Amino acid sequence: MTHQTNRRDFLKQSSAAAFSMALFPSLTRKVAPSDRVRVAHIGINGMGTNHLNWFAKLPEVEVVGLCDVDETHLAKALSTLQTLQPNTSAKTYSDFRYLLDRNDIDAITCATPDHWHAQIAIMAFQAGKDVYGEKPLSYSVREGQKMLKALNRYDRIFQLGTQIHAGDNYHRVVEIIQSGAIGKVNTVRLWKTGFPPVLGPANYQTPPSTLNWDMWQGPAPASQYTPERCHFTYRYFLDYSGGVFQDFWCHIADVVWWAINPTGLKSISAKGGAPEGIGDAPKWIDIDYEFDGLSLHWTSTPPNVPGAEKKGIGAYFEGDKGTLLCDYNTREITINGVTMTDVPEVPITLERSPGHQQNFINSVKSRKQPESNLAYARQMTMPMHLGLISYRLGQPLEWNAHKEKFRHNSAANALLSREYRKEWDLI
Repeated sequence: MTHQTNRRDFLKQSSAAAFSMALFPSLTRKVAPSDRVRVAHIGINGMGTNHLNWFAKLPEVEVVGLCDVDETHLAKALSTLQTLQPNTSAKTYSDFRYLLDRNDIDAITCATPDHWHAQIAIMAFQAGKDVYGEKPLSYSVREGQKMLKALNRYDRIFQLGTQIHAGDNYHRVVEIIQSGAIGKVNTVRLWKTGFPPVLGPANYQTPPSTLNWDMWQGPAPASQYTPERCHFTYRYFLDYSGGVFQDFWCHIADVVWWAINPTGLKSISAKGGAPEGIGDAPKWIDIDYEFDGLSLHWTSTPPNVPGAEKKGIGAYFEGDKGTLLCDYNTREITINGVTMTDVPEVPITLERSPGHQQNFINSVKSRKQPESNLAYARQMTMPMHLGLISYRLGQPLEWNAHKEKFRHNSAANALLSREYRKEWDLI
């Protein structure tokens, strides 16, 4: 596929689902080879397996490459792809740099551990490839800044993998709040319950022969191999991620930034508990944020508001006319003491998503940024990083939103980025 030729209008059809105004492309038409998007997947276990399944089933997509530092993941993914696209000629790679060298790849998806997200995306932009990247956007604030600069410089497309963003429920929550039905929102409460697993004691050992442990660590500090630090449970180590909090922030903060776009962050104050075992990401964390005209609170237990106790994750909007409680698939609006699941008089104003992955493919073709684009995702993700910095330092912090740095705190500013291991500083 080229970005200047072979463009097609996407066939759309009216949806008979809720609200009856969503438009979806047909997924049954045949697509000419010249109009297909050639996609490669980097990091293909866990969520990466979902990436492979999602994109391989889209008529416009041909999967042409698979990459992982673990040979067992590669073998599994190739077998899956051969089932989904029986005539595949996709090549496999253990080093993503060789994949990015290919000129016949239009886009990549990235589902590596968090500490690799930024470098892979930036190098993909430099190589002329669009990116569908898993959340969180980056490991640090400075990485997000560099990603946006590179995206603009190389005129690329980026979609953050906030799949819930595509659902009708979030669209409808945004319409209701932006309509003013609950008035001006002055307070938002976000939460996610659940503790990390207790890891350890550390089982230090020689890495499996099928795993390139040095490259898995990449830009992160070097560590002796232990299974607890690798693959799924990496997220409970601050060298690579930020625990349950970092894992779920974007899932639920997304609807807040979409609905009311908080701006003018002034202060962050976090407290939390250390985990048992060898992990060091917080067992629990509570954070208070102050924005211009808005207080936002994150907690690891449901807040003391009606209906929250029933939800393991949620957002509660408090306006001067009413409240709105939501999670991924449900919502409750309370106005004048009456609770309802919808406000029928609020019109449908947002076009419904054709599907999160289809939205990305459409954007690759149209060259128009998708819903969960990088500029939006960076603003939504940044408070997550700042909350973890407050937790790590054990002190409240003041923020200069214009300069994107902390006020009068060199220790906090030092944590906005980190120095990569020399051999893995690729950008």
